[in-house]
Amino acid sequence: MHIGLIGLGKMGFNMRERLRKGGVGVTGYDRNSEVTDVASIDRLLDKVPAPRIIWVMVPAGIIASAVIAELGEKLEPGDLVIDGGNSRFTEDQKHSELLTAKGIRFVDCGVSGGVWGLQNGYGLMVGGEAADIERALPIFDALRPDGERADSFVHVGGVGAGHYAKMVHNGIEYGLMQAYAEGYQLLASKDIITEVFGTFRAWQKGTVVRSWLLDLMVRALEDDPGLQNIDDYVDDSGEGRWTVEEAIANAIPAPAITASLFARFASREDSSPAMKMVSALRHQFGGHATRPAE
Repeated sequence: MHIGLIGLGKMGFNMRERLRKGGVGVTGYDRNSEVTDVASIDRLLDKVPAPRIIWVMVPAGIIASAVIAELGEKLEPGDLVIDGGNSRFTEDQKHSELLTAKGIRFVDCGVSGGVWGLQNGYGLMVGGEAADIERALPIFDALRPDGERADSFVHVGGVGAGHYAKMVHNGIEYGLMQAYAEGYQLLASKDIITEVFGTFRAWQKGTVVRSWLLDLMVRALEDDPGLQNIDDYVDDSGEGRWTVEEAIANAIPAPAITASLFARFASREDSSPAMKMVSALRHQFGGHATRPAE
């Protein structure tokens, strides 16, 4: 199998390498000449054998829509586009209609794993027609961790379902990070606690709150005890907002996720040790930019 991959940023660059290690040929395109395999999307399409599979890994919104629209003009009936970015599920449905009218297939794939995916593999949540997903299974198998497929891959439902599941995943992620961060602030502010780092490290095995996020929290404190070199400003990528909007639209109570989103808004106004930890965690798992402490 040989596919095209458009977008070689923090995620796409590592995905290209993992795919190649997994036996999938990849021709990658990016506007950054230092990482691209070809000079243009046209050259990429020339390199990928028909019927083509093109994986789009670019920022959600205007950029993703522009790339998919361009592919709609250049691909042929029977080709398949996979959007692996963080597009909103409602956009997937628009993209699918655009491509389907031209005989081009479409699948949306929520991808989790951040900058660690190259080493650990990626969790994958896919939406689309069963036949299209079956066709792309060698790609998904190369990207996911070793072991049972069902432990890291799911065909969630029709078009848009993959990104909807990833949206909820990220909303949960917001709440988990906020809980860890508030616990950190409590420990760091109490005078009888003399070993904050050691406390979190001791929670890594055997406790009910152990998780990969906790492991990354320990790593963040090991790299920067007290988080002296990081500002408490925390950005949000949009999926937390979408999760809250969906909760409101469906009358589903989601107080923890909603509060964690509002806490990020608050971080942009006041100094907060808890929000420093959330910022540090986002950097640890996803390579998201942090602001230096002033």
